[in-house]
Amino acid sequence: MTDAQKTAADTTLRAAGDSPPDPRPAPVPLLEPREGIPPVTATDEALAEIVAAFAAGTGPVAVDAERASGYRYGQRAYLVQLRREGAGSVLIDPVGCPDLSALGEAIGDAEWVLHAATQDLPCLRDIGMVPTRLFDTELAGRLAGFARVGLGAMVENVLGFALEKGHSAVDWSTRPLPEPWLRYAALDVELLVDLRDALEEELTQQGKLEWARQEFAAIAAAPPPPPRKDPWRRTSGMHKVRRRRQMAVVRELWTARDQVAQRRDVSPGKVLGDAAIVEAALSLPPNSHALAGLHGFGHRMGRRQLEQWQAAVDRARALPESELPQPGQPLNGPPPPRAWADKDPAAAARLSAARAAVTALAESLNLPQENLITPDTVRRLCWEPPAEPTQESVAEVLSGHGARPWQIEQVAPILTEALMTDVG
Repeated sequence: MTDAQKTAADTTLRAAGDSPPDPRPAPVPLLEPREGIPPVTATDEALAEIVAAFAAGTGPVAVDAERASGYRYGQRAYLVQLRREGAGSVLIDPVGCPDLSALGEAIGDAEWVLHAATQDLPCLRDIGMVPTRLFDTELAGRLAGFARVGLGAMVENVLGFALEKGHSAVDWSTRPLPEPWLRYAALDVELLVDLRDALEEELTQQGKLEWARQEFAAIAAAPPPPPRKDPWRRTSGMHKVRRRRQMAVVRELWTARDQVAQRRDVSPGKVLGDAAIVEAALSLPPNSHALAGLHGFGHRMGRRQLEQWQAAVDRARALPESELPQPGQPLNGPPPPRAWADKDPAAAARLSAARAAVTALAESLNLPQENLITPDTVRRLCWEPPAEPTQESVAEVLSGHGARPWQIEQVAPILTEALMTDVG
């Protein structure tokens, strides 16, 4: 039994709504990895040794990745941390070792343990690492009913250790990486397997382990998401932009900014802020002098930069009406719920009843509503219910929208009843 497992055995698990033990021992600060800070692997020779060590290791593999969100363009990994029984902890630099497919193959079908897996899987996939099985400790915490499911909070509440905080949002593309950052990164995988084991026991006691397994399998099997349509529409403050010509300015500036950010490999927000894009769209400046007077295009911006952004504005101003963007994206699904009462009062009544039933059931099961069933699935079902709402027909609709068997078993009865609601 590891030190962490022993501590976990002496620590009462606390989910949301539970009464805290009294007195509760103070968390033990976790200051150093068990075997010290591992060296950063950045060569093929050193990577080959790690591949051999992890192939010979046993049990689940703790995996984490650090990105440079807010600093660099895209979401690539700049550090990968792993830990496995028999192999210890390793830190790998994906800049020096951009292809980790051999490591993924060496791990084989072993279970990966990640915290908030959907955040890290895309960047891990890009460097050749794709799990066949996984255990997500954040999602496990949600299903178990924990109110705080960040890694630090989970390690503290479940295992009784306090992780160091403060380096999660640093620029991980920095080279060389400072030692305190490397210590933080190594500690992120230090206790993941211990946390996994404790949460598996808690989920078993709550009768939710099979639910979690279905969720984990769905994450592992999910294909990469398709490219987002019209990503410029997600510009912060877009709700202020009403006219199509103004929308065209946002589109042109967003596209120009994205090209510059990609070329310079910096976060788009460091090239030009969303607020500046929206202000230019609302003002429609006729020239670069007018543009320079707007917030976000101030004195620090050079003439060439101003001319670059003004050229984007001018392109939007010159577009014929037929090429201007349409207000709003084509709806793929039901309209916003606030419009239901006018468009379809019966659907609005069904949705109100369904939401109330899901809320009550989620509270009784001690888990978040969105983990019991996604709000989008509930909306789609209530907007276009089966012609004859039965538990079987409702279950078929839920399955078609990606609901897992455990979710269908739980919510099909109450949603079938909600579909029978009269407008009254």
